[in-house]
Amino acid sequence: MSDINCDQYLIKTEPYYRSVHNEVELYQAAYAARMPVMLKGPTGCGKSRFVEYMAWKLNKPLITVACNEDMTASDLVGRFLLDINGTKWQDGPLTVAARIGAICYLDEVVEARQDTTVVIHPLTDHRRNLPLEKKGELVTAHPDFQIVISYNPGYQSLMKDLKQSTKQRFGALDFDYPTADIEMEIVAHEGQVERAIAEKLVQVAQRSRNLKGHGLDEGMSTRLLVYAAQLIGKGINPQAACQMALVRPLTDDPDMRDTLDAAVNTYF
Repeated sequence: MSDINCDQYLIKTEPYYRSVHNEVELYQAAYAARMPVMLKGPTGCGKSRFVEYMAWKLNKPLITVACNEDMTASDLVGRFLLDINGTKWQDGPLTVAARIGAICYLDEVVEARQDTTVVIHPLTDHRRNLPLEKKGELVTAHPDFQIVISYNPGYQSLMKDLKQSTKQRFGALDFDYPTADIEMEIVAHEGQVERAIAEKLVQVAQRSRNLKGHGLDEGMSTRLLVYAAQLIGKGINPQAACQMALVRPLTDDPDMRDTLDAAVNTYF
């Protein structure tokens, strides 16, 4: 559609992404085959940054949707809106992506209701089309269009897992927190701190990750480590920075906070 400005969806500057294994090559091959891709891994481990990096590397527009339990199929596909001249159709983000050949990234897709996620099915098999039933139109996906979804399998209840009929439409890449050396490199770069500070933050995070399932739902993410590093870089005392960016967001349990604070004090 000529009235859609594709430029607004292009990533103009290279996002910082440190590859861990062969995920860049695997994704490039999947994109070349226009295979739908599922990114699985814990929160804050780099899934969204990876998609941004790949969109930049491939020079393709990227449309990101943060999924939530109140999201309806119309939020993805589009709806009729009232305006001064009556009603007009407005495409949803999924439809825009299919029309212009963007990568459509559905972040934390299991947060959406299952009756909402089924609307992506015709776009993730040989059909590659999207029926707009309310409008009576069948959108054929642009040759460059691809769907990418992400979710955190360790954090989902059985009620919120993806259906097999959805899962088996995707190739999957597993993500996890990087090895200590690589995570230090990321934290030092993104947080703009010395490597010695980054090393201590990573050691604190590793202690917290050992407590997953033993009082914590999740350990400290790489994202939180970057936040702590940024605060330290702004002159905040490291212990205070860690309390604000690492410990307080993670838990409200007083005993667990004491345990994590003690881990912080061990290294700082």
